[in-house]
Amino acid sequence: MTDQSILLDHGSGGKLSNELVSRIIVPAFDNSFLNAQDDGAVISVNKGRLAFSTDTFVVDPIFFPGGNIGDLAVHGTVNDIAMCGGVPQYLSVGLIIEEGFSINKLKEIVSTMAKAAAAAGVKIVTGDTKVVPKGACDKIFINTSGFGFIPEGIEVSSSLAKPGDQIILSGNIADHGVTILTLRENLEFDTPIQSDSAALNKMTAAMFRAAPDMHVLRDPTRGGVGTTLCEIAQKSMVGMKLIEQAIPVSQAVMGLCDLLGLDPLYVANEGKLLAIVPPDQAQAALEACRKDAHGENACIIGEVVSEHPGTVVMKTAIGGARIVDMLTGEQLPRIC
Repeated sequence: MTDQSILLDHGSGGKLSNELVSRIIVPAFDNSFLNAQDDGAVISVNKGRLAFSTDTFVVDPIFFPGGNIGDLAVHGTVNDIAMCGGVPQYLSVGLIIEEGFSINKLKEIVSTMAKAAAAAGVKIVTGDTKVVPKGACDKIFINTSGFGFIPEGIEVSSSLAKPGDQIILSGNIADHGVTILTLRENLEFDTPIQSDSAALNKMTAAMFRAAPDMHVLRDPTRGGVGTTLCEIAQKSMVGMKLIEQAIPVSQAVMGLCDLLGLDPLYVANEGKLLAIVPPDQAQAALEACRKDAHGENACIIGEVVSEHPGTVVMKTAIGGARIVDMLTGEQLPRIC
């Protein structure tokens, strides 16, 4: 990493993001909780283990089909806790609001946050609000932090994938990123699309009941499914084999990606998960996922292998093979 300045690419969830975190942020704070580099920290406390996570949301535009910055902020932190195996319980909310922002829009955002929290079974118990001069931020930014306790016997981490494990994807990819892009570019199409923004903690709870030995849970947000699987492969030092035809993408989203020159593997999702599960529990986990409203299109998209450790390889629709690498550059800034 050169000693220059922060680029938009550093927030992409791809290679530069990985370098920024691993070379600057993690060494500065250097502790075992942070060094794991999972979606949240797992901390031992008197009651057991605590999953704690924080995230900041700067999505543009702030209102979009399928949600707005408010419920996106709740869903994002709820999901990060759930991906650690935790049961989300309490959230904090920090608001940074630009002078002149509409009170009615703020009411709508806060109301949506309250509904999202209630639906996920969590409480927003503390927070902070700051107003900055016009031009000092873009409309409104939101930080959410939260925690939940991890039930005894559950242990998931990006470093625990093992050869033979099956890779489950909970549904169609790229909906969120493509929705945001079409709004920014004022694109109109015959087939409507909307963000997949959703809380997944009820889904993960059902999956753990069906498959208590799950090894990895991740939500493929920035950087998409491709980058997330690369991170897992490298942290577990295993290979992965994906089947392109098994990866679900809606026709509308695939058409837009083709038109815009995007690979849906690298487009952000906000209501999907990846689960890496021992083969003898994979079918049970898949069925539990499909019973959830947000997992109807779940499927097994590949497996973990001992060959080519640290590398993800995909069998293409035409019978060839290609390496799936981490996202390079910023495909779409301010996606969440």
